[in-house]
Parts: sequence; C-alpha cells; structure tokens
Amino acid sequence: MTPSAELAGSRRRVPDRLDVRPLDRFRSFKVKLGVLVSASVTVAALLTQVSIRAGIEPLLALPLVVIAALVFTQLLARGMTSPLREMTGAARAMARGDYSRPVRASSRDEVGQLAAAFSTMASELEQTDRMRRDLVANVSHELRTPVAGLRAQLENLVDGVTEPDPAALEVALTETERLSQLVDHLLDLSRLDAGVVELDVEPVELTPFLHEVSDAAALATGGRDVRWIIEVDPPDLSVPADAARLHQVIYNLLENAARHSPAGGRIHISAARLSEADGVRIDVHDEGPGIAREDRSRVFERFQRGGFADSSGGTGLGLAIARWAVGLHGGTIEVLDDPRSPHAQEGRSSLIRVVLPLDSPTA
Repeated sequence: MTPSAELAGSRRRVPDRLDVRPLDRFRSFKVKLGVLVSASVTVAALLTQVSIRAGIEPLLALPLVVIAALVFTQLLARGMTSPLREMTGAARAMARGDYSRPVRASSRDEVGQLAAAFSTMASELEQTDRMRRDLVANVSHELRTPVAGLRAQLENLVDGVTEPDPAALEVALTETERLSQLVDHLLDLSRLDAGVVELDVEPVELTPFLHEVSDAAALATGGRDVRWIIEVDPPDLSVPADAARLHQVIYNLLENAARHSPAGGRIHISAARLSEADGVRIDVHDEGPGIAREDRSRVFERFQRGGFADSSGGTGLGLAIARWAVGLHGGTIEVLDDPRSPHAQEGRSSLIRVVLPLDSPTA
C-alpha cells in the first residue's frame, strides 16, 4: 500500500465518538430491535408530555419531537450496525491486500458473532496470503539455484571452457537431479493440498526394506563419507504400510541425515516393536549439529531447515513430505531428545522417530 493509502486507512480507523453501544449487553439482535423501538416510543412520549406542559404549540412541538426521537434512534442504531460498517470497510481493504483493518466485536448477539468470525477469517486469510507469498519466493529461489548451476556448466561446455569429461557431466547431472527432486517434492505437496492420495497397504519387512532405502540414499548423496548402521529387532519385523510412501519417508530422513553428517559420521537406522497398541518405531539418528528444541515442530513445515543456515543443498521440503506421508498411515513423526548426542546440553538433537500403527491404515 502507498503511504497515502496507509494514512487514509489510519484515519478511518480512528474511533468514532458517535459509536456508542449501550445495547451490547443483549445477546439477541431481535431483542435489541425491540429495545430500540420501545426506547424511541418512550422518548417521543416523554418529549410530547414535556411540550404539552411547556405550552408549546402542537404544530411546532410535533416536528421537534419527531426530530429528537429520530436522533436518539440514530445514535442507538449506529452502535448496533457499526460492526457491519467496519466489516464492509475491512472487506474492501482485504480486496486491496490490506488485512490489518480491525473489526471491534463488542456485542454478544448475532452481529457480534459475525464480527468475531470475520476477524478470524481475516486473520486466516492474511496467514494464507503470507504463506502463498513465501511459497512463491522460496520456490523461485530453490529453482533458481540448480537452474543457474546447470546453465553455467552447460555454457562452459558449449564455449569450450570446460571439457565434456565425466566430471563435468557429473556436475550437470547432479544439478539436474536436484532440480528433478524439487519438482517431485512440489508435485507431492500439490497432492497433499488436493488430498488426492491412495495407499496400497501391504506387509513391509523392515530389514530388507531399510537396507534398500539406505542403498538408494547412499547412491543419491554422491557417496558421502558416512557409515550406515541398520538394526531391526526382531530381524523379521514387518509393518503394514504403503511401501512407496514409506520408502519416501525413510529416504527423505536418510538423505537429510547424510547431508548434515560430518565426514566419517555414522547414521543409525533402528526399528523395533513398541507394543501392539503403540505400533512400530523407526529411529534415524545422525551425528550432525542437530535441531534446536524450539525448532522441532517448525522443522516439519515447508521450506524450514532446522533454524540454522543450511548450505547443503536441501529444498526444505523433505521433512514436510515425510510428516504428510506418515500422517497418511495414521502414524507420528517427531524429533526426540538424545542424551547420547554431544549437542544434548545445547538442546539440539538429530534423533527423529517415526511411529507406525500395526493396524492397517486406510486411504
């Protein structure tokens, strides 16, 4: 908004001195109308009686009584309908992108309830609009990085600056895979928002499954110097799940762990049965810097990276998609305290636990 518009908006938001609301204590708008009519008739009758006693001519007294009754009625009615005018002004401001116009919901009747609901809606719309802007900005930034790297590499190859050897082609392939991963994540998020997802549930034996996912993650991370340690108790443990979606969850966790692990670090993947009621847990733990306690819930939101600068090439979407896929199975995913971590005293932890129910989830 322009400064003049903001100034005009601030002027419009100055409280109206004529906006008196003595009828706010009533819980029904119909009762308010009844009180308004009764008060107006009473005022008119009292003024008529006063004019008769004062000896004022009826031709002069009648217009004065009518005008006084109308002014009194207007004052009370203005307070009754003030929230409606405020909502009209706020709706017009929202059409211009300004969600800051307040609506004072002081009454307890239907109009007051409508004003409160309108304020809630305005707040949610403001949050949604902010998320949309952030999403566009973040997607643009995330797309720009691999596209710029791929373009630079291809320009070097075309101009002869770089020879088309395996190393140069591998750099181009890495940027292409990163771009493809981002597009896949965005497609998954579109399915999440649309709710168009079906689960193909079958028993998944975790020992071969976790080895398969860890091999895929090791290949995708370019052979980073990390050790993969897999423990399943009992070895034949299985869980009912959609294998493709569960693969997506564990792969994102392992890929995230590999990116943040130091050279020579170990990544532990363990699975065990909690109980028949609690289901099966799958823990992923790395030796990276971990996630701060205040960021543990926010890290599963879109484009969040644990509250610290991340130059490891992640899109900030992996954990959000993992939470979505786990939720489809009726399970939970969270960051837990890990006393074994050297960063435990700082409140940071890299232990992420997925809990899946033993009951077969439905789509």
